[in-house]
Amino acid sequence: MGREISAGVILVRNNPRREYLLLDYGSHWDFPKGHIEPGEDPQTTAARELQEETGIRDARIVPGFKESMRYFYRKAGEGMLKVVIFFLAETPTGDVTLSHEHSGYVWLPYQDALKRLTFKNARDLLAKAQAFLEVRTPATG
Repeated sequence: MGREISAGVILVRNNPRREYLLLDYGSHWDFPKGHIEPGEDPQTTAARELQEETGIRDARIVPGFKESMRYFYRKAGEGMLKVVIFFLAETPTGDVTLSHEHSGYVWLPYQDALKRLTFKNARDLLAKAQAFLEVRTPATG
């Protein structure tokens, strides 16, 4: 079985309510993420992928939040274990310039983002991010 490691970002903005950025991958809605390149650490990869996929350059990593998800899929007939390390980041920016990998994006408040995310592991990750932010900065939605 093969193994891949990627890194990504759960991106949040307060405008004025808390909203999360979700990307349309064509077949599913998810967070920005991508493969770790040689010589990169996961946080560097997460920031690079965010910039490449959305054009957002001013995101600030929120200290203390780092979560990972694991899932299995098939690549060229081979079973693959994929591990994705996620960071939480904040941005004042609402403008997104999508890469060719995506067919759309949306900023949504927590409950709507939960409904839009395709996979349960992404919804679980969003719930962890929301809980982390609620403890850090109570209630803006």
